[in-house]
Amino acid sequence: MKIRPVILCGGSGTRLWPNLNKHEAKQFIDFGGWTLFGRTLERIKNPIFDYPIISTNLKYIKNIKKILNKYKIKNYKIILEPVKKNTAPAIITSALLKEISDKQPMIFLSADHIIEKIKKFNAEIKKNIKFLNEKNIFIFGIKPSIPSDQFGYFITKKKNNLNKVINFLEKPSKLKAKRVIKKGGYWNSGMFFVKKESLIHNFKLFQKNIYKNSLKSITNSKLRNNTYHLDKKYFKKIPSKSFDYAILEKNKNINAIKLNIPWSDLGSWKEILLMFNKYKSNYLKKKNIYYRPWGSFTNLYKGKNFLIKELSVKPKGILSLQKHYHRAEHWVVIQGKPIITLNNKRFSKKPTETIFIPKGSIHRIQNLGNKTVRIMEAQLGSVLKETDIVRYEDIYGRAN
Repeated sequence: MKIRPVILCGGSGTRLWPNLNKHEAKQFIDFGGWTLFGRTLERIKNPIFDYPIISTNLKYIKNIKKILNKYKIKNYKIILEPVKKNTAPAIITSALLKEISDKQPMIFLSADHIIEKIKKFNAEIKKNIKFLNEKNIFIFGIKPSIPSDQFGYFITKKKNNLNKVINFLEKPSKLKAKRVIKKGGYWNSGMFFVKKESLIHNFKLFQKNIYKNSLKSITNSKLRNNTYHLDKKYFKKIPSKSFDYAILEKNKNINAIKLNIPWSDLGSWKEILLMFNKYKSNYLKKKNIYYRPWGSFTNLYKGKNFLIKELSVKPKGILSLQKHYHRAEHWVVIQGKPIITLNNKRFSKKPTETIFIPKGSIHRIQNLGNKTVRIMEAQLGSVLKETDIVRYEDIYGRAN
């Protein structure tokens, strides 16, 4: 029996755009001919998977259909939620569709993840499918690359050749995350592998209200153009709960599939900048390299309300003390130890460390060392031009 993929595609991505009312949800951002949702669709183009079900809301229906068309996916179902209710209702309403048999395995994927080494990912799915039963749930864990406070963690112990989950930790501090990693903790990726009958069993056991109203919202839904429009009256009665809180933390029958593969949810500009740095050769064009007295900058990619750049500051190079009226900036140090001026503060930064430059802040980069400083920069705003610079001091005589 094929595995039914369900793509959870309702996130708004506000973390990336805290001060921007009109913004693109993360899963639909064009990063140069590709989107995270598109990459998710690519991953399920494999014989082990049945056609996809996409859980979303009315706001994103045009984006979804446009990308489905781009990838020539004609067989699919969309579940349209009338209001946002977090991941627990999205998961159970998807499972309750009549076209899914009780014994069918289901995999729940987020629409905004980058996963590499797909063959290894699929091999782990095939290896573990035989262990699915009518009560258990498998979650996918990612081996942490750093002690991050942006992800939830879980800890396991071996039992009958399976990784039984014994503890969940919701976004611990970096210090606590270090201790969790030492104990063998993995990031909770938010991807799940489970049979339909197990989901029904678990929701009936732990979340009767969510189950009852989800069933009624599906039963009374309208199917038009491959899209289920969930019944608003019943769906609004459902409490907003995450699947982790509603089910996983209550169930004692959770196993983990541990993955040691490159993975990211691109949940911050730091992760986006590191991704652009990793795949820089895909974006690099010589005509977009601009030389300045302090070194050079390269425009790698201009998206909707953002511009990705690489700054190279030569030894002893100093940028002007400046500010911008129309943009904020996120920086990630890739190489060297720059000295940063931000308003009245002056500090140094090391590789992988970040700096946020709010709109209107006075700032500067100095390279006092003997090695070129490399910084990845994301400019955010409606105006992203070199003319938006007010210089206060400049050793090269360019002050305003």
